[in-house]
Amino acid sequence: MNPSSSVDRLQALRAAMAVRNIDACIILTSDPHLSEYLPDHWQGRKWLSGFGGSAGTLVVSAEFAGLWTDSRYWEQADASLDGTGIQVMRSGAPDVAEPISWLAEQLPRGACVSVDGQVLALRSQQQWQRDLTAHGIKLSCDADVLDDIWADRPQLPHEPVYEHLPPFACRSRAENLAAVRGQMKEYVASWHLVSTLDDIAWVLNLRGNDVPHNPVFLAHLLIGMDTARLFVAPDKINSALAERLALDGVRIEPYDGVAGALAGLPEKATLLIDPARVTFGTVAAAAYVGKTEGVNPSHLFKSQKNAAEADHVRATMEQDGAALCEFFAWFESALGTERITEITVDEKITDARSRRPHFVTTSFGTIAAFNANGAMPHYSATPESHAVIEGDGLLLIDSGGQYLGGTTDITRVVPVGQPSAEQRHDYTAVLRGMIALSCAVFPKGTSSSVLDTLARTPIWQTGADYGHGTGHGVGYFLNVHEGPQSISYRARPSPHLAMLPGMITSNEPGLYRPGKWGIRIENLVIAVPALQTEFGEFLKFETLTLCPIDTRCIETQLLSPSERAWLNAYHQEVRLRLTPLLQGEALDWLQRRTEPV
Repeated sequence: MNPSSSVDRLQALRAAMAVRNIDACIILTSDPHLSEYLPDHWQGRKWLSGFGGSAGTLVVSAEFAGLWTDSRYWEQADASLDGTGIQVMRSGAPDVAEPISWLAEQLPRGACVSVDGQVLALRSQQQWQRDLTAHGIKLSCDADVLDDIWADRPQLPHEPVYEHLPPFACRSRAENLAAVRGQMKEYVASWHLVSTLDDIAWVLNLRGNDVPHNPVFLAHLLIGMDTARLFVAPDKINSALAERLALDGVRIEPYDGVAGALAGLPEKATLLIDPARVTFGTVAAAAYVGKTEGVNPSHLFKSQKNAAEADHVRATMEQDGAALCEFFAWFESALGTERITEITVDEKITDARSRRPHFVTTSFGTIAAFNANGAMPHYSATPESHAVIEGDGLLLIDSGGQYLGGTTDITRVVPVGQPSAEQRHDYTAVLRGMIALSCAVFPKGTSSSVLDTLARTPIWQTGADYGHGTGHGVGYFLNVHEGPQSISYRARPSPHLAMLPGMITSNEPGLYRPGKWGIRIENLVIAVPALQTEFGEFLKFETLTLCPIDTRCIETQLLSPSERAWLNAYHQEVRLRLTPLLQGEALDWLQRRTEPV
């Protein structure tokens, strides 16, 4: 976006704030479902600022505009916001206060801070209210100021909803509802509100296409002990599907009817809500109903893949790995003879996946980042700004697919020309970190955050670190990022971070040198039983991802014998399982890239 467009839009926002007597306005990267990836209708922060990263909070006052974003996006934000008058606030840096703390320090008593309560998590509202009230500042959550100035605001998406069916759907809708209701009884709750889209999709075995890369649809779900009310645009669900849902006690109601339904609950009802996964504005309609707070039961249920789902994921990984072999075989043959850009890489990888059975779409926007672009962990090439892949350097490719039998997410770094000694040193440190986590054995129920240091230690030993977490949960033909597990030492301690059997998690340490290169190696792993002793049950990780790790970037003398053995065993497994799916140049490439080191 032209910086002048952002300047004009900020001016319009400030004028609307003055009319409403607002001293500061917070524009979140959020929607009424607290989604990571947003429909265009809720991309207000991007529309105002021009910054397109997936995380960021924009704060605007009469004299100041600042965008808080984490280290994954600092370089991108610097470039995007140049000339807009918006200051990059480096969230997580020791000298940068978070938005509410910053506002509490900067605004006078009696000031008013506005945020759209329809997209603000209830837990955040509770904390913000306490913090601002302590400083004599009012928090107003009853207005979406963007509606005052965004004349051509996009409409809500209107894609059809469809069923996720057997054999890939391995649990019935009735089973899922029964499991949730069992937990509702534990909370002594008669109703349970679900607003997070992947939870709704999982409970009802439904999928959609309302959110980029994630097969979900806009809806709220109100579950009672005998019935369930799905609030969704009615024409998104055809009559045949509506009849099948009715057989399981699921009634279709208008998407905007959730407020009325909550307001109409019996006074003696008790509503189970997850304050981290419902918004203040949505729950406000249930003002006169008793409430109990707890983590959405489905949040944990869907994270633990059963045996049938795990088998489908293994088969999906074989198809995904075969697609990547075809891509890399093309890439190496075309390098130096064809013009290849970061955009080309995205197109070719997606094409290769689309030829594989049961492929539906990408699981996120492909990150193809050459040399300095790779130092931005969530870099995104655009037609207006991208690199040509030529000369010497490192190409980082982070990509994934949505298949009926699972969701994939993989990162590989490959050399272009001759990698330098420093690049090989960094690459080997990252690889050693990834291997260390791959080999972990730990007690069942270990907090996933504790495992983070295993991957970081080899990188810390070189005097380096990385700003993102080491691992996130991954859905089953659902969101590529799901919880509750998070392998990050920065994760807030919680009993819900326990690593349990069946959880699929990414393993992706990295090392980034701004202006030079970035390295990240990522596999998906699943927690499986390891051994049972007098000390209890222990788990280990089975690596699911099947694609060679480029050995041309490794300083092999830095690998221990056990690390070398792990890498050779992994490549032997990759060769064994992918060979039947390949032929010609792709098969030749697989055999070359899986030679022992």
